[in-house]
Amino acid sequence: MTIFSTDVNLPEVLAELRELYPRYEQALTSNDVETLVAMFWAAPEVMRFGVTENLYGHEELEAFRKSRPAANLMRTVTRLEIVSFGHDFASITVEFERDTPKGIAHGRQSQTWVRFSQGWRIVSAHVSLLPFA
Repeated sequence: MTIFSTDVNLPEVLAELRELYPRYEQALTSNDVETLVAMFWAAPEVMRFGVTENLYGHEELEAFRKSRPAANLMRTVTRLEIVSFGHDFASITVEFERDTPKGIAHGRQSQTWVRFSQGWRIVSAHVSLLPFA
């Protein structure tokens, strides 16, 4: 498959993802485990690198979500960027801030989204925090 420049950021694809991403953010900050798990690809190839964990495969992701404490999940998204490539592939990057006992933590998140027959799913994700200044 070849992607041409005219296939980048198709308005209808960007609109779909702009509508979908807030659902992910709401599920994350409310610890809606069922929705979070459903938004990731249910396959052994899915992966998520978190601040303190490396997760490979749907089972590891689901176990992490089910065991994760639900405290201090609120965050403020300070930047959201979506880039799509054709109708079925996209990247979403986010910068965020979270209140912590040490002060405001600055973080970033990147996700790769693919459209499957069941709809859009995250196939790869990475979350990290920047060092406190």
